[in-house]
Amino acid sequence: MTGVKVTGHAALLAELRAVLGRDAVLTDPDVVEGYRHDMMPLASAGRPLAVVLPATRPDVQRVVRAAGAAGVPIVPRGAGSGLSGAANAIDGCLVLSTARMRSILEIDTDNRLAVVEPGVINRDLRTAVEKHGLFYPPDPSSYDWCTIGGNLATNAGGLCCVKYGVTTDSVLGLEVVLADGELLRTGRRTMKGVAGYDLTSLFVGSEGTLGVITRATLALRPLPQAPATLVATFAATEAAASAVSRIVREGMVPSLLEIMDAVSIDAVERHLNTELGAAAGSAALLLAQSDVGGDAGRAEIETLEQVCTDLGADFTYSTTDLAEGRMLLAARRAVLPALELLGRGLTDDVCVPRTRIGELISGCAAIADRAGLTVAVVGHAGDGNMHPTIVYDPDSPAQEEAARVAFDEILALGLSLGGTITGEHGVGRIKQDWLAKELGPVGLRTHRVVKRALDPENLFNPGSMFSMD
Repeated sequence: MTGVKVTGHAALLAELRAVLGRDAVLTDPDVVEGYRHDMMPLASAGRPLAVVLPATRPDVQRVVRAAGAAGVPIVPRGAGSGLSGAANAIDGCLVLSTARMRSILEIDTDNRLAVVEPGVINRDLRTAVEKHGLFYPPDPSSYDWCTIGGNLATNAGGLCCVKYGVTTDSVLGLEVVLADGELLRTGRRTMKGVAGYDLTSLFVGSEGTLGVITRATLALRPLPQAPATLVATFAATEAAASAVSRIVREGMVPSLLEIMDAVSIDAVERHLNTELGAAAGSAALLLAQSDVGGDAGRAEIETLEQVCTDLGADFTYSTTDLAEGRMLLAARRAVLPALELLGRGLTDDVCVPRTRIGELISGCAAIADRAGLTVAVVGHAGDGNMHPTIVYDPDSPAQEEAARVAFDEILALGLSLGGTITGEHGVGRIKQDWLAKELGPVGLRTHRVVKRALDPENLFNPGSMFSMD
């Protein structure tokens, strides 16, 4: 149990029911089953003692204090849309779901910020601020059901990262319940501030291992103009990768720049019964958008189109029609659902220098050949964050083992290309050994020092990211 002593379960559950209400403490095995794991199929998951659903910040503090006194670990959980096992239960823990903490507490239009609870759905926040002419940029592929709290815990990214950055770039401040039940306030409401350590960034991406986020102050941007959209296909992956490098080198910053390999293109075309406007047999597809609007947006798309043509695109199509743009973007978002029709998808998450994207895609093709499995690569070309997805038969032990091997080979490939083992999904319970390799002994020791300082009894999400041994 990762060094955590478990005692007094009945007394703990009675106390939690007394302070939260009976309907906020779930122990029915069939109900609890739905809270045991996230969307990563290979990550281990245990049997929790209970699922608790606090509705307020004081409720969270009561849960943390009660669990700490009983020696019962806590695994914070958002919507369970993660892809690393970071929200997976361990035996005997409390799964602390923030699903009932879903209030948008403030939208300050003059200062362009919002204050929200962790259970707010990403898409609901985006919709709410759009009514005020504002924009919350982070947009993970699961944005229509993932929560802000989960986005904060994993430092989620999305399709707009190339221009607007990842979650941490939109976070001004947090309120966090620490292991002793005290409330820590980090950050500020101002655009600038360097008073003390940057504790806000420490908690963003910490996967619930340092505390429970109960409130976030988020920076908003003016609502962008309706985007112009470009799709370009290439007969060679290397040509598409070269186009990405040229776009970056020439200083263009599209609001979106995505890449799909041949396997992804084929899966989506079959799933949506469309040709995506692509030439037959294309090896790669680039999808770009410009949200500056008007003549400037059209000019940016035209420049992007010219770069693609110069670098060997065999087909290009651009449009300022919003419906067409949404259709093309929907095709990109449909990659994972399309692959799920072929078998279980095991999605990896590596980020490499943009100049090495072509090598990563070709390397994944070689890994697929060795494994005898389908591997599709789609990703955020603008920042080098690629999502190779391995498709396998979950009823075949041989294929599952081959998928595990291929997953690790892709991580090794990413590191060998000067990249990282995770760009936005996190480490969770599936990449601990790889984190140790990437950080090295001094980096891992420093992580443990921080963990011990903030969570000396290893209360929060023990075993996620790294062990304390």
